[in-house]
Amino acid sequence: QVQLVESGGGLVQAGDSLRLSCTGPGGTFSSFAAGWFRQPPGKEREFVAAISRSGARTTVADSVEGRFTISRDNAKNTVYLQMNSLKPEDTAVYFCAGDETWSRSATRTRADEYAYWGQGTQVTVSS
Repeated sequence: QVQLVESGGGLVQAGDSLRLSCTGPGGTFSSFAAGWFRQPPGKEREFVAAISRSGARTTVADSVEGRFTISRDNAKNTVYLQMNSLKPEDTAVYFCAGDETWSRSATRTRADEYAYWGQGTQVTVSS
């Protein structure tokens, strides 16, 4: 059973920053493409950002372009989501996702492309 564990959520004010972390299985995480999704209250889960297994390629949603950055440190088996200039509409439960891939450069933007998910971490942005 592959476990992904998110951390770093919390309650912040508009304009603040947060960094989410997602730790995956040691020894194999470098073979995982990874991504972040979020589910706002009363809405469906949506794509936020994705990163290739090498970390060389990233993709972010238009709604967070220029504010959120995804990165990874394979030596620490961890993927990060740096969130700057947070807005109330960023309020959501944020989920980390991962799946093994043979491609070093592919990013995955659809939820159904991922086999493994974390439990989610709440991010609340007050106005």
